[in-house]
Amino acid sequence: MVKLDGAKPSTGATARKLAPGITAALLAVVLSLLVHSMVPILPAMTIAVVLGIVCANLPGISGLCQGPWRAGLNFAGKHLMRAGIVFLGLKLSLGDIMDLGWVSVLLIVVVVLLSFAGTLALGKLFKLGGDTPLLIATGFSICGASAIGAMAAVKGTKHEDTVLPVALVTLCGTLAIGILPLLMQPLGLAPLEFGQWVGAGVHDVGQVVATAQTAGAVALSAAVVVKLTRVVMLAPIVGVAGAMERKRQARALASGPNTGLPAKFPPVVPLFVVGFLLMAALRTTGWLPGFVIDAGSTAQDIALGAALFGLGSSIRVRELFATGMRASVMALCSWALIASLAFGAVHLMSH
Repeated sequence: MVKLDGAKPSTGATARKLAPGITAALLAVVLSLLVHSMVPILPAMTIAVVLGIVCANLPGISGLCQGPWRAGLNFAGKHLMRAGIVFLGLKLSLGDIMDLGWVSVLLIVVVVLLSFAGTLALGKLFKLGGDTPLLIATGFSICGASAIGAMAAVKGTKHEDTVLPVALVTLCGTLAIGILPLLMQPLGLAPLEFGQWVGAGVHDVGQVVATAQTAGAVALSAAVVVKLTRVVMLAPIVGVAGAMERKRQARALASGPNTGLPAKFPPVVPLFVVGFLLMAALRTTGWLPGFVIDAGSTAQDIALGAALFGLGSSIRVRELFATGMRASVMALCSWALIASLAFGAVHLMSH
């Protein structure tokens, strides 16, 4: 059978092309969860990214990552990331968030907005190009790699351009796990205040859990509720960015040559973000039994873990050091800014 030029590959051919990389990503998730079960302070998602980076830079395996595994790993980094964001909604109960009180919720929203604006300003100060400042600002201020994936979707950012922001949000979140618990006593924070600080200032949900649990159950509970309040900001910020991107493209189309082709604009709110909101609404109703919520949490771990392994497998350490030093310094400055804003908010919450 002769394959015509331009013909799309069959479903079977596409599946065979994707299978090796997706299988590798799922095996990495199993290993990540196993390591996390033995060393709970290490978040499974962070382990997945690190495994991806190791595979991308280890002789022998690196060839597989750039060769037969690449298509499946790219698929995981994009599509499984979106599936993980949908399941993330099952962690959100708007009732728990409202129990914080309107003053605390308002303070958390202000921290997110100031963190976002401040990180964008740092990106311009450090002269970072493309969508990198926006992606770093989204990931650092809201919920790590999940937020980066959502923002990349509405901006139409290339897959490879999300790799550096994901690496930086993983690096700084991992630093938080080691450093913030050491500051609890010097800063005079009670467990409740420490948990609030971690929830307001650490990027990824898994990193928040790993950091806050060092101070006990009270700190962990407070950290998770505050963190999930930040996660709620994902939809409005991505929605505003989507609307602005559509307007920008419409202006560019109006001022450019008329090609006669129908205009194609990015969605204001991507379908997977709508799914995220629907899942959060379902969780808030209280209709879902515990085993469904637990199954959703497991599905999220699998999907996000595979996605983060896929993104990590695109990171070449030598190239990162060569091209990403300015971005790394900028990210550390953003990390310090967010931690300071979060500390100020906690001080106001407790007075």
